[in-house]
Amino acid sequence: MLDSPRLTTIATRRAAPVVEDARPTEAVEDPIQRRDLILLEQARDGSLDAFNGLVECYQDHLYALVARMVPDRDQAADAVQEAFFSAYRNLRSFRGGSVRSWLSRIAINAAMDQQRLRKRRPSQPYPELEDESWQPPAGPDADPERTALHGERARVLAVALASITPDQRHAIVMFDVEGYDYAEIAQLTGVSLGTVKSRIHRGRLALRDRLEGSIGLFRGDTG
Repeated sequence: MLDSPRLTTIATRRAAPVVEDARPTEAVEDPIQRRDLILLEQARDGSLDAFNGLVECYQDHLYALVARMVPDRDQAADAVQEAFFSAYRNLRSFRGGSVRSWLSRIAINAAMDQQRLRKRRPSQPYPELEDESWQPPAGPDADPERTALHGERARVLAVALASITPDQRHAIVMFDVEGYDYAEIAQLTGVSLGTVKSRIHRGRLALRDRLEGSIGLFRGDTG
């Protein structure tokens, strides 16, 4: 999905970032976070291979996240690619914590910036959620009925999300999907805490109204 040669071009036309010594002073027990920090530190030292390692680890996660926030797969791919370019340009802005969360914040901002520039929605919103290409492949023991149910839920929810305002959609995705708290969302979106709460509340009411005819899909499970 991402064009690695373009990342290479960025690296060759810019000098490696001047990096402060931001290596963690305490041991990191989580092996994934330890891997991410090592790759990020190596990328800060000028290793494009290390940065591409982060791209490979998180491009699918960021795409699945952004796909819920923009109307089509091309915009989602563009937003994710721009997010990685931005992360590469701003490696020094990372100040510790979860690399995954840091990249997610950048991707969310890229999606919001893109939505501000593109107001017109296509006639068939969120096709990437309908074909489930963004989701992990089902295992060999997956129940076909349950898989079909999850796919239909994703399709119905995608259409409902597409029908509410972008501000409400972004707030709901950040709060309910990514788990950011109100204060973090306010900081990311540049609005007040009260506005964030209002957008989430109004967005949920709007979604409930739009999902009223399909509420049976979201009650219980097949196994």
